[in-house]
Amino acid sequence: MTVKLRWMKGGLPTYPIVDLFAGPGGLGEGFAGVGEKEGRPKFRSVASIENNQFAYKTLLLRHFFRAFPPGEAPDTYYDYLGGDIDAEELFSAHPEQLSAAQESALEISLGEESHEKVRKIITDRLSGKRKWVLVGGPPCQAYSMAGRSRRTGDPDFSEDKKHLLYEEYLKIIIDHRPPVFVMENVKGLLSAKINDEPTIDRIVGDLKDPLNALEKSANSLHYQLFSLSEDQIPDRDVPPRHYVVRAERYGIPQARHRMFIVGVRSDVNVKPTTLREHKPPSVSETIRDLPRIRSGVSRTRDSYQKWLEEIDRLADMDRKNQLSDATQGSEVSKAIRSHLKAGKFPKERSSSKHPRKQVSDHDTLRSMFDRRLSVLNGHEARSHMPSDLRRYMFAATFAEQTSRSPKLPDFPVRLWPNHKNVNRAMLGATFADRFRVQLRNNVSKTVTSHISKDGHYYIHYDPTQCRSLTVREAARLQTFPDNFKFEGPRTEQYHQVGNAVPPYLAKQIGEVIADVLDSMNGKA
Repeated sequence: MTVKLRWMKGGLPTYPIVDLFAGPGGLGEGFAGVGEKEGRPKFRSVASIENNQFAYKTLLLRHFFRAFPPGEAPDTYYDYLGGDIDAEELFSAHPEQLSAAQESALEISLGEESHEKVRKIITDRLSGKRKWVLVGGPPCQAYSMAGRSRRTGDPDFSEDKKHLLYEEYLKIIIDHRPPVFVMENVKGLLSAKINDEPTIDRIVGDLKDPLNALEKSANSLHYQLFSLSEDQIPDRDVPPRHYVVRAERYGIPQARHRMFIVGVRSDVNVKPTTLREHKPPSVSETIRDLPRIRSGVSRTRDSYQKWLEEIDRLADMDRKNQLSDATQGSEVSKAIRSHLKAGKFPKERSSSKHPRKQVSDHDTLRSMFDRRLSVLNGHEARSHMPSDLRRYMFAATFAEQTSRSPKLPDFPVRLWPNHKNVNRAMLGATFADRFRVQLRNNVSKTVTSHISKDGHYYIHYDPTQCRSLTVREAARLQTFPDNFKFEGPRTEQYHQVGNAVPPYLAKQIGEVIADVLDSMNGKA
């Protein structure tokens, strides 16, 4: 840890953070920013554990970046972002910082086989510190009350290892007794059931009493659980729905609803505050300064001319008469003709030109901007089938004119996809919003890992770009800084972005946790 601590003025107090199932490091990124602007960072990562090889490479790179004092990353880091040097050249130029990053960013599959190794790592890295925090989101979908044979006789249970990962999370709590933990997970846990019993009730019970959950009776260990979004009534349990944090209420340009459970060890006797609500920027405010680019054309040789030919085929469609609302159809049809006639389409499929000027003073957007950055990474459009190009342009134009994303019945018949679910969609059932525009003046819909599969749910609001969101645009909606690079193939980059906790939200959570640790009695 000497490399990471050397630059800290006067041995300022920092609290260790252990991050399990870290992904690319959204939670850790947010916690690292607490107090950073004031030159008094509150947290330092001592162990961030991830098993996906590409997410781990992203995590390692970010830990390397943060091994330097805030704002003092070397020029070689920016050279790497720009593609002027490779990772080997970057790391070999700064061996001390690489060593520090390799010490804190760890590629490990959590589980029974690695448990003792992880236990020793965490013990060594904490070095007896009393004040620290455990964060992470263990998979809970397959969860049964750990160790209690609730699914005895279920043949699928023994094959499903996700419940073992949840057990591992509890074991780490038992081994190290963190004064505070933050567990993040999907909102779907509220409705999930096992044997007709709500899954969330079991999880809450286990987190309150982890020793009992694993049938270990030695030494008492209890936690009081808190919501980050709702004030708690004294001596009352938190209603499970109150654990849901609606990210758009806290400055995130995205309607992302996730569960965050804060556990405070019973002897700490400190009540966390709740997050402070504030207005988020819109999708347009968040990504409008990024260079305009066009989509590619798949299943054929791509060229700007070919792309234009496919778009122009919209002019041959009798859009007005095919739309259900005559007035609406007339306006959409007129707008499409206007776009096609103006011909103001971008020619390039990617751009590395980073905006040199911050376009907004919104706190959320300010957190993403880096004045030293001259090269943009991750801003390359995907290719789409010709028929989807036309659907995207129609959908974005429809949204432009109506301020809503079209449902399938709003599309001209000739733009309906050849899909078995179309008839059900026309009756208002599933699949009706298969093509979803992220509205210019709203926050976006939830950016999930599904964005790695196709772009239909993530259509750019600008009809002339005729495409889905790029990795960089999705990362901005998740509030990752522009100097944060996602490693691996583009599909893996999308996957990392979609699974992450928004760093700007994580920073606000970190501020709440820092206050708890500051309020604890005794030394760190």
